[in-house]
Amino acid sequence: MSYRLPPLLALRAFEASTRHLSFTKAGEELHLTQGAISRQIRLLESFLGQKLFVRLTRKIEMTPAGVEYFRSIRQALDIISMATHRAVRDPHRVVTLDVLPTLATCWLMPRLAQFTEAHRDIEVRLISSIDPVNLHSEKVDVAIRVGKVPGQRYDRRAPRIDLDMTENWKDVYVEPLFPDVLVPVVSADLMDAVGPINEPADLLQYRLINTASRRHAWPDWLALHGLRVPDDANPLDFGHFIITLQAVKDGKGVALVPKAVLENYEGRDELVVPPLGEVSSAGAYHLLMREGAQEDGAVRVLRDWLAQEASRLRYQMNEVGEVDERDQDTVVAAEVPA
Repeated sequence: MSYRLPPLLALRAFEASTRHLSFTKAGEELHLTQGAISRQIRLLESFLGQKLFVRLTRKIEMTPAGVEYFRSIRQALDIISMATHRAVRDPHRVVTLDVLPTLATCWLMPRLAQFTEAHRDIEVRLISSIDPVNLHSEKVDVAIRVGKVPGQRYDRRAPRIDLDMTENWKDVYVEPLFPDVLVPVVSADLMDAVGPINEPADLLQYRLINTASRRHAWPDWLALHGLRVPDDANPLDFGHFIITLQAVKDGKGVALVPKAVLENYEGRDELVVPPLGEVSSAGAYHLLMREGAQEDGAVRVLRDWLAQEASRLRYQMNEVGEVDERDQDTVVAAEVPA
């Protein structure tokens, strides 16, 4: 069978330009100049005999023909990419994993050596970030983030999570890992000095500690208990939970932290969790991948291992009974908001 195919570089330039809606950004991704991308697009348009983009003064827009063509060739490129991964016999595979900083420090890194020992042909390249992950850049294979999934409902009263997991949900698969349960935590020495904590109002005797990614945590948590942050509270603010936990350990005040992080914090034995109950945030920790990523054997092995470790953490957190086990074994496509 004879195939009538356009130049592959022109297809790649078109696909990248469509995702970014920018010839400049497409050029940065493919290590080409903006002019080279523009020439490749014109070459493809000449081959097809129709316009794919409308070139405006400072931006580009897709034509209806361009939108339709993109839908078709994106699927074809995904199939070619996955087939190539399966065909290439590389004894050493690198998988890039992007994880939240404190979760990486407290939970993932102490366990990663076990994975490496069991799978010596797979190198896990670790990235640590709280920024929305871009799974379409091909720089990240798997990510762990905390937040909301489009299309899912959350309790409006629950503490908000001031993080976006990704800015582009198209063709992203999401798998729940463990719930985001917030608990107050204080050092034993500080509690001896200030006084016992038997009810939520007792926390207001202490200096409150905030974490940048959860700036609404204290107001939302207190509101659930019919309280508010005092006007003269003068809270401390830190950028990451690992710094917040150190401040708590040093007796600087009381903080709200995710139980998933606290349970794996090496200084956990020096801290006290007052018996005030647990509050789930409006969101959870999730594993994110590109659609079809599990066709890559190395990615699938890492995903299965992370799911197993997450199951152990849920048991450790005593949250197994509160999580829908069907969701833990199923990868679902994210619903893209309109």
